[in-house]
Amino acid sequence: MEETTGMLEKIRHHDKVAIALNENCAIPLPDDVMRILRKPHRLSFYYFQYLEKGAATFKTDLEEFTIHDGELAFGLPNQIFTKLPYDKNMPQYALSFDENTLTMLPGLYPFLVNPFNVNTISFDPASQQRIKNLLSGLFQLLHAPGKQKKAEVILAHLHTLLTEFNTAYFEEYQGQEINASTKLSKYIAFKLTVENNLTEQHDVQSIADKLALTSNTLYSIVKEYAGVSPKEWIINRLMLEAQRKLLYSSVSVKELAYELGFNDPRYFSRVFKKSTGKSVSSYLADLKDLSNN
Repeated sequence: MEETTGMLEKIRHHDKVAIALNENCAIPLPDDVMRILRKPHRLSFYYFQYLEKGAATFKTDLEEFTIHDGELAFGLPNQIFTKLPYDKNMPQYALSFDENTLTMLPGLYPFLVNPFNVNTISFDPASQQRIKNLLSGLFQLLHAPGKQKKAEVILAHLHTLLTEFNTAYFEEYQGQEINASTKLSKYIAFKLTVENNLTEQHDVQSIADKLALTSNTLYSIVKEYAGVSPKEWIINRLMLEAQRKLLYSSVSVKELAYELGFNDPRYFSRVFKKSTGKSVSSYLADLKDLSNN
């Protein structure tokens, strides 16, 4: 697995805003960047690819998916993202920006926490045209000759674009408008709390207290949106991270257990087997078999 820390600095298209936007692969990327992007890589920034026409297949973490005309694929920081070979001549846009850019924007975009654990968004025909116009306009602003456009102008366009993405995401996967005060916001806050301190031993009651919820209320919210209890969600998230590390790096069971905050490697091994249905050694053996095929 390749790391992308510092990559955005190499490809950014604005001095004040850490953002990169490519239209139809018109902006050549450095060779060292291309070398990383051709392999599975851990994202250190937000990444979006909008496909105007055609089909392209990707992997995020362990899931493979394909997008078609007028659809968007996206990857989030810390996800393992892989672009599988596809026709680079298809009309498309590739957008990247970092957390600092996100903090400069005026809105909230809960889809970026990905509460429904998906990595594609579909748009109706009218939305497709708006997305195309927004991306094209932002590309022209970023790459216009002469003096750079002010950061406020770039951020305003990015805000509108993300608002479109956010609306379409929830229309597709939840089918109703989201209010920031709903239970969904608490579920998003729960996910963020775990993500920001992933390798700590999480106490569900402490998280509930931090979110100003009772443990029973937190349980019902997480159960509603994820289908599992808060404790199970945390364990599943840690086991996903364990599979990432086993898939993309060489690490011993003991090292992996300690990296993920487990004090007892044997307990970690039991949890891994219960979660995945395989022991760590069996999982590694299956990976080896797949790589040899």
